[in-house]
Formats: sequence, structure tokens, C-alpha cells
Amino acid sequence: MAKNVLGGELQVCGCNPMTGFTRTGFCETGRQDRGSHTVCAVVDEAFLSFTRQKGNDLSTPRPEWGFPGLKPGDRWCVCAGRWEEARQAGRAPGVVLAACHERALDRVALSDLKAHAVDRPQ
Repeated sequence: MAKNVLGGELQVCGCNPMTGFTRTGFCETGRQDRGSHTVCAVVDEAFLSFTRQKGNDLSTPRPEWGFPGLKPGDRWCVCAGRWEEARQAGRAPGVVLAACHERALDRVALSDLKAHAVDRPQ
């Protein structure tokens, strides 16, 4: 059973659109996931613009890859390193802590994730 950053069971990040490195809706990770798609982000325009400027356009639909393109408010498993870059630039989106895989903590501080949490655990 995969764990989230809070030590509990990993929760679904999003299914519309279907997210996750393995497209299961969970921010699961494994050996082939070199980017560590472990942060469940609620994307906003600032983050979408930031990542587009970094060469990863998440807004434009890519039907050939089955990718509908993201819009503000969508939940998406983003690379922990990119989320951290965005945070340092003041453009990090909100996160769903219960859906962030514990491996995100290899690259991101829990305190930073908590500061951007949209779900407020007890």
C-alpha cells in the first residue's frame, strides 16, 4: 500500500482528467518515473504559465498522446522537482496532501507542501 506525505494511505489525486505517471488517478511512482510525479497539484494559471515557460506545456491538448490539456482547477500529478522550482519562483499551485506520494519528500519539504495545502489535515 502506497503512503502519502502524512503517513496515511495514498488517496486518488484526479480522474478527470486521468492523472498519474501510470494514469491510474494516483500519484504513484516507480523506477521508470524519472521525474517523480508525486505531488498532487491543483493547477492554476500561474503554474501552467510557469511550466510552459520551462518547456512543459500542460495547457495544450495533445490528442495523439490522449492528453486533453489542463485548465485551472484540474488536479494533476506533477514532478516534485518542478513543483519545488515553481515554489521557489513564487508560482507553486496548491496541493492535496493526502494524494501526494511520500516519495515527494525526497525533493520537497513537508512544511512547504503544508503551506500550499488545499486539504487541511487535523
